[in-house]
Amino acid sequence: MIESATPKLTHNEVIKDAIPTLAGNIAATLASGTDQFSADDQQFTKFHGIYQQDDRDLRKTGKKYIMMIRGRIPGGIMTPAQWITFDDLAATYGNNTLRITTRQSIQFHGVVMSGLGPLVKKINECLLSTLAACGDVNRNITASPTPSQTTARAQMLEDCHRVVAALAPKTKAYHAIWIDGVQLNLADPENKDFVDPLYGKTYLPRKFKTCFVMPPVNDMDIFTNDLGFIAIVENGQLVGYNLAVGGGMGRTHGQVTTYPRLADVLGFFKPERIVEVAKAMLTIHRDFGDRTDRKHARLKYVVAEKGVDWTRAQVEQRAGIKLEPARDYKFTTTSDAYGWHKALDGTHFLTLFVECGRIKDTDKLRQKTALRRVAEKFGNIEFRLSANQNIILANVAEADKAAINALLAEHGVRTENQASLLHGNSMACPALPTCGLALAESERMLPGLVDRIEKLCGDLGLGSEEIIIRSTGCPNGCARPYMAEIAFVGKAPGRYQLWLGGNASGTRLNKLFKDVLKEAELETELRPLLARFANERTANERFGDWCDRVVLKEQL
Repeated sequence: MIESATPKLTHNEVIKDAIPTLAGNIAATLASGTDQFSADDQQFTKFHGIYQQDDRDLRKTGKKYIMMIRGRIPGGIMTPAQWITFDDLAATYGNNTLRITTRQSIQFHGVVMSGLGPLVKKINECLLSTLAACGDVNRNITASPTPSQTTARAQMLEDCHRVVAALAPKTKAYHAIWIDGVQLNLADPENKDFVDPLYGKTYLPRKFKTCFVMPPVNDMDIFTNDLGFIAIVENGQLVGYNLAVGGGMGRTHGQVTTYPRLADVLGFFKPERIVEVAKAMLTIHRDFGDRTDRKHARLKYVVAEKGVDWTRAQVEQRAGIKLEPARDYKFTTTSDAYGWHKALDGTHFLTLFVECGRIKDTDKLRQKTALRRVAEKFGNIEFRLSANQNIILANVAEADKAAINALLAEHGVRTENQASLLHGNSMACPALPTCGLALAESERMLPGLVDRIEKLCGDLGLGSEEIIIRSTGCPNGCARPYMAEIAFVGKAPGRYQLWLGGNASGTRLNKLFKDVLKEAELETELRPLLARFANERTANERFGDWCDRVVLKEQL
């Protein structure tokens, strides 16, 4: 009998094993004067928070390499000084925009090789980082940014930072390259034989996403994460977390073995064991994730294929705990609360709508300059990034509200009636022209598409209806499209899949309704659906709930 051959590891696994420091030849390339990294170093730079891209609008004029750099900003909280640093860097080295991501981070776009080193170094000098913002490691850990009605949120943020420190990779290459500006000697036994004490020599099979959320607001879309901590608050005190594992959005067109998945809730545990639980889940992914197929390498497939009971037993064994039954909780919304609100401590916070997460200046709306001036003038506030790609100005004194309102208004930034219901509940990934994976437009397309859907709704008497609308340029799901009530997922230029049926609380996946929809035919496809909804809905029923109850069942 001939034994089956051992499955071949992916190339990423081979190069991680060869250079476990993740140093590659990055420092030497930075010093060489070239405009691009080698193919292998492009994989290593992801661990350092950097993607090599090009402007696809300009390919016919010759390929010019540019970098996308992503900050690692735990919980999405920045000081005014850090905001000013990022604003400066966007203007000096990037395309003069700040792109808020769905993981409470900021991306810089359009950075050329000569600006890469100074930009990353200055991010570190302001006490933030780009290490592990990308790559086969735990990414930026997200946490609900809105000041809650209990003091428990402060404890949740402390726990968030404990997990950030515990799951950070320990390689010396990042500091050597970006702070000291030197290439590690890979022949040195200390570097050649380096093994990360948590991740091991070859790190994780794919990325790993961790999230904290405090019910009843699910503004983090907790169930889309590999690892989620649902804060349980009793009598105003944080008593522990329900553990959610195995969520993820990414899929590949035409491959049914890839799919979006919601996390399972395994049970409840006390806060003092959070680091052990986090490490347990990460090492389960490390030890059982698929290293032969990167499209099948996420933790969600391990949980789906081995089962919830197996996963729970692994967590308990590795963390040395016994999970209790999950505590009761309820989510009511995934949306941000726009405008001014009062926090428990008497301070105020202002949530500002940022269309598609892109902070920039235009003739009518100088949002980037306005936020810069706020940071310069009000040194005690916090800048909090939302997972819905918006920004919150927190810790605002009562006496400063009027001045902030006036400053924002001077730059065309409204604090009330900032966006329509549909625009305020929309989200898009960057896609074209910079993302190499994009098959279709997303950020540049969605605002106009929402305008068209608004007109349809107005024509049908649905002008006051709130609908969650999201788009992505490819099926990888960076804007969490598979949770939306209406989602457009790019298949080709001007062509999208149409997904329907998500819900407001972020607890249900939507489903594929139409495999190919031409953007130009949007009205033809959506008008009859919205007309039926207007006539057939039950009292207060949302569009996503009606689609799930009626339309999607008609397809079965």
